[in-house]
Amino acid sequence: MRTAAGLHASPRLQQTLELARTSKVIIEEVPRADLDGLGVNHQGIALQAEEFPYSHLGELFEKAESAQTPPFFLLLDTLQDPQNLGTLLRTAEAVGVNGVVLPQRRTATVTPAVVNASSGACEHLLIAQHNLAQAIDELKSANVWVIGLEGGEAAQPVDQVRLDGAVAIVVGGEGEGMRRLVRESCDVLLRLPMRGQIESLNAAVAGSIVLYLTWQARGFH
Repeated sequence: MRTAAGLHASPRLQQTLELARTSKVIIEEVPRADLDGLGVNHQGIALQAEEFPYSHLGELFEKAESAQTPPFFLLLDTLQDPQNLGTLLRTAEAVGVNGVVLPQRRTATVTPAVVNASSGACEHLLIAQHNLAQAIDELKSANVWVIGLEGGEAAQPVDQVRLDGAVAIVVGGEGEGMRRLVRESCDVLLRLPMRGQIESLNAAVAGSIVLYLTWQARGFH
């Protein structure tokens, strides 16, 4: 662990440092400039940790089976912006998603920037990296209804799509949306109503709205 020289020892920082000492973590005081190179909003303290421990798809199914509510998953297709990924992970944790699936390539992954954007929510989620088309096939085999978020006219209005059962919400990447194979693998496409002058919502905003609508359909359990 590294701390910036001259850092004000707030009660929370003192608690953090005491926890580190109890855990026998080596604490090194360094110039603040050394921490500035690690990223924004480091707040004067940084800890080197292992890479994020991704889960296997089977672990997500096991968690869903042990829950008291129908399975609830989130699939993210080639999101590139760490802020968008972090925001969606934060929302997913807030509404009780059983697990999140990311593609194996062409996607933002769980990095320190994503952890920061999610306010630490990713530490409480099961996140897997898997071929999305294959993951969708496995979800369908488990009787999970796969719903893709799409802005085109071919998609059904959100008030005409049932969200209260076993569902997996698919959110596409910024700009291009879902890839063709992923889109065609969905059971149904869903669109949000728009009455303003802009053509679409940010991927994280649209995905978060649908996640909350899904939780609402499930009675906020």
